[in-house]
Amino acid sequence: MRLNKRHPLYQEDIQNVLSVPGIDFLKGKIVLVTGATGLIGVHLIDALMLLGGVKVYAVGRNKEKASTRLGEYFGRSEFVFIEQDVCQQFPDDIEADYIIPLASNTHPLAYSRFPVETVQINVMGLTNALNLAKNNGGMVLFPSTVEIYGNSRDNKPFRENDTGELDLSTARSCYTESKRVGEALCQSYFSEYGVQVKIARLSRVFGPTMLESDTKASSQFVRKAVAGEDIVLKSKGDQLFSYIYVSDAVAMLLNVMLHGKIGGIYNISNELCDVQLKDFAEICATCVNKKVVFELPVEDESRGYSIAKNAVLDNGFLKSLGFVPKYGIKDAIERTIEILR
Repeated sequence: MRLNKRHPLYQEDIQNVLSVPGIDFLKGKIVLVTGATGLIGVHLIDALMLLGGVKVYAVGRNKEKASTRLGEYFGRSEFVFIEQDVCQQFPDDIEADYIIPLASNTHPLAYSRFPVETVQINVMGLTNALNLAKNNGGMVLFPSTVEIYGNSRDNKPFRENDTGELDLSTARSCYTESKRVGEALCQSYFSEYGVQVKIARLSRVFGPTMLESDTKASSQFVRKAVAGEDIVLKSKGDQLFSYIYVSDAVAMLLNVMLHGKIGGIYNISNELCDVQLKDFAEICATCVNKKVVFELPVEDESRGYSIAKNAVLDNGFLKSLGFVPKYGIKDAIERTIEILR
């Protein structure tokens, strides 16, 4: 399974990102992205580099991995790769107009095996990003998550001022609670130091820039489909979640960064991608003429599973900024599989 960035569909995805109103404002600006080699980071940087005129600091822990995912930009004057752990402070000589701290463990095995590191990356990594913005006047766009809501009590979509039910006794709480602390840190830096912050609560993102190591259910489904195998479902699949294609997610993040209000919180979702997990699996299977089969998860993996059964995001507040997502669930899954085949 290999990402083909020259695939016509992937190029269309990049153009979708570049259609964000006012994106030319970023020309002449400096954008620092942590988690640069991840699902969202790669697509975001691909778009910024194609836009041109933007200096990009890409931060990651592994230069070899970065050369595989972003190697076409190495050697270009407007692209700088910084090899460091985000839990370390950034060098004093770095300045950035926009800081997007994407670095995070984001899948069940990581939560189960590395819960302490998950908390540290989300809290310490964000703190260093906020301090960088505090010292040089940059703005932080914090990618939070639907998981901070927990499970819906009344089966209604979550709005930005809603709360749900959370269980702090599970391994996955390392992720949800550190993201909640991250939001509090953003608001605290805004209140105490005047740091410009915006918060984007992402629904479940998927797409062709996914990592091979990703153990999220949607990523496992896609991998099986690309390999031409039956899709393995490790639960009843009746969980109803908001998903979003990576191109729409990146476009929405940039829309919030450019047009959202300081201190504002925005759900990042697409109602055309609100489906049950079993439906996501079935679409993947149909795309490659295979079937869905049931298999029990290994204990190490299941400890990191979400206990939420209904976690759908209302995106009305985001749409008030004038942006509408493009890709429905079937189209997005088909694109993902086609680009990776």
